[in-house]
Amino acid sequence: MLKLNTFSITARDEKTGQFGVAVSTKVPAVGCLCPFVKAGVGAIATQSFVNPYIGINGLKYLEEGLSAQQVMERILQEDPEPAIRQFGIVDKQGNAVAFSGDKCDGWYGHLTGPNYAIAGNMLVGEDTIQEMKKSFDSTSELTLAERLIAAMEAGQAAGGDKRGRQSASLKVFSTEEYPLVDLRVDEHPDPVKELRRVFEVAQKELFPFVEMLPTLKNPAGKFDFESSREMGLLQDEG
Repeated sequence: MLKLNTFSITARDEKTGQFGVAVSTKVPAVGCLCPFVKAGVGAIATQSFVNPYIGINGLKYLEEGLSAQQVMERILQEDPEPAIRQFGIVDKQGNAVAFSGDKCDGWYGHLTGPNYAIAGNMLVGEDTIQEMKKSFDSTSELTLAERLIAAMEAGQAAGGDKRGRQSASLKVFSTEEYPLVDLRVDEHPDPVKELRRVFEVAQKELFPFVEMLPTLKNPAGKFDFESSREMGLLQDEG
């Protein structure tokens, strides 16, 4: 059983309706099994003795119209080992809930507020999630992706995972079935810092391309040759 001793933030942007999860841990490839996000539906982070079906089924229940609280109650009823789980859920109304089973290891706990749930286990201490909350509460002028990264940086600066650092992930959905942002640092000595570096590169070389992709409202997309050349996606003639 994979144990993700982790700190994460699950959130909704009140202005845009975007959903996202950012997470870091001392296990490779945390982005593989922890964050679950669906446009117009909600976001879930599952960790500790991770159960991916908390995310998979949880999103399904949210899409069926259950609230975050109702989804949490249903998940806990269905899970045969709830005491070893930890997760956060945010629904499309911005309702947020979190759960930390009493058999999570080390220091563990969670915080919730309008549009966000923050959780961590095997942490250096409570400062990690408290600083993440302060960061998220004070950065409403930024995009959701930027707020999530800033919260992770604040959590890491406050101690983060007691065992050390290895991987980090950022996933944000907007209006489409595909992600607006999906970045992963699968194995690195300073993954949150590296996630920031990758994000800054993506700001210039990836996100403008994503903005040109086909959407549900515009199946043709907004492909632009000049912008594509500037990003290095096309070669100059000659």
